[in-house]
Amino acid sequence: MSSNLESVKDMLVFLGKSLFSILEALFFQLIPKPKKNVAGEIVLITGAGSGLGRLLALQFARLGSVLVLWDVNKEANEETLQVAREAGATRVHAYTCDCSRREDVYRVADQVKKEVGDVSILINNAGIVTGKKFLDCPDDLMEKSLDVNFKAHLWTYKAFLPAMVANNHGHLVCISSSAGLIGVNGLADYCATKFAALGFAESMFVETFAEKQTGIKTTIVCPFFIKTGMFEGCTTKCPTLLPILDPEYAVRKIIEAILQEKLYLYMPKFLYFMMFLKSFLPIETGMLIADYLGVFHVMDGFTGQKKKA
Repeated sequence: MSSNLESVKDMLVFLGKSLFSILEALFFQLIPKPKKNVAGEIVLITGAGSGLGRLLALQFARLGSVLVLWDVNKEANEETLQVAREAGATRVHAYTCDCSRREDVYRVADQVKKEVGDVSILINNAGIVTGKKFLDCPDDLMEKSLDVNFKAHLWTYKAFLPAMVANNHGHLVCISSSAGLIGVNGLADYCATKFAALGFAESMFVETFAEKQTGIKTTIVCPFFIKTGMFEGCTTKCPTLLPILDPEYAVRKIIEAILQEKLYLYMPKFLYFMMFLKSFLPIETGMLIADYLGVFHVMDGFTGQKKKA
C-alpha cells in the first residue's frame, strides 16, 4: 500500500513539474528571458581569426568580456585582436593554436590558465569544410575535418570543464550546423563531424544536468549556410524558407541565445519545422520535400573559402 502511495506521489510530482516547465517555456516565448551579464567573464573563441569567430569576438568585446582568441592563423588572429580592442575590449589575448592537434590544445590551454585565468565561456567555433563527395574526398582531408570540427571539442572540454565544475559556473557553446541535423548531398564528412559535435554537446548537457551542476549552461547552434566565405558558391533554391544567412544577423542571434541561456538555436526558424517533419514523415515524403527545396543541389556551385594571395 505504501509503495503504491509513493508511486502516485512520484507521478503527481512529475506531472506538476512537467506542467510547470511547459508553462515556463510558453511564458518565455511571449516575454523574452532577461539577458545575463557577461562583463568580466573570460570568453574563449576558437577559429577567432575570421568569419563568425571574429564577429563573436567583437560582440563580446562590446559586452565587456575578457577575450581569449584562438586560431591557427597567427596574422588573422592578431587582426581580430586589434579590431576587438578598437571595439572596446580592455583585456584581449591572442594565441596561435592548431585545434586539430590534441597536444597543441592542451599546451595552449595551460598557457591560458596561467596567463589569463579560468575560462568561463567556451565557444567551439573553429571549422573547416572539404566540399567534396565522399568517394572523392582524400582520407587525410576527412581526418582533418573530424579533428577540427569535432575532436577539438573533446580536448577543449577536457581542458576547461574541470574549472567550471569546481566553480559551478560556466557556459559551453557548440557551433554545429543545419548539416548536423539533416544529411546533405556532397557534405558527408562535414555532416558526420557536425552530427558528432551536436551529439557530444547535448550529451555533456545531460551529464552536467544529471550531476546537478546547474551553474554550467550549454548552447548548441545549428545555422544554415552563413555568408562568411566558408561555403562560397553554395546556393539556395528557396531563399524565403532557407536563406543564406547574413553574418551579422547570425552573430546577433547567437549572442542573444547565449545571454538568455537557450539550449538550442536553429537558424532560420524553418529548421525547427523541418526537424518536426523529419520526426514522423515517411522517408519518401522527406526526400520529395528536400528535392522541392533544392537541398540535393546546394553544394553544386561550391568553391569554398578563397585564400589570400
